[in-house]
Amino acid sequence: MPEARAKTPRERYRSQVRAEIKEHAWEQIATAGASALSLNAIAKRMGMSGPALYRYFAGRDELITELVRDAYRSLADTFRAASEAGADLAGLAHALRAWALDDPQRYFLVFGTPVPGYRAPDDVTEIAAETMAAILDTCAALPSDRPATPFDTHIEGHRQWAGAHAAPPAALHRALAFWTRLHGVLSLELAGHFTGMAFDPALLYAAELDDLSAH
Repeated sequence: MPEARAKTPRERYRSQVRAEIKEHAWEQIATAGASALSLNAIAKRMGMSGPALYRYFAGRDELITELVRDAYRSLADTFRAASEAGADLAGLAHALRAWALDDPQRYFLVFGTPVPGYRAPDDVTEIAAETMAAILDTCAALPSDRPATPFDTHIEGHRQWAGAHAAPPAALHRALAFWTRLHGVLSLELAGHFTGMAFDPALLYAAELDDLSAH
């Protein structure tokens, strides 16, 4: 492979400014949510004019896309590293929880309430699909001797979300159950809904995982 071209000073400066803009964007998201993201407010914090900042990001949606892309790439890389290390379904689940707890705002940006009027581009959707592919690979490798359910029959004809993955219906069902049930626990935990309920959310998460692994 040819060596990567070294960045020019101007390119390095541009990368640094874009990174600083994203840092301020995460601060805004943590305070008021992604729907309140304001490039003009970020420009003010950075001592820049609005038009100057728009030379780095053309608008709010482009900035959100960059943040969403970074978040999904981080999770996809986390899953890939876990898979390459031989992680089973439990290993992926623990990797997911650690990733979510490490940065709840990043988690909520991609798995929380959608930003009104925003639609992620196709390349972001493709990165997100990498995480589901890792789950499907793991579920397809698990034995399953339970009888087919009505949902198994249904999902066989509605598997577009799985792309070209050849997982059988039982594996598709297990992957969806993994995704929905574990995200349900994580979302409630990170939003603080378990506060004051006097139980350990980690144990609830583990119990859900044990149930998923047993079927």
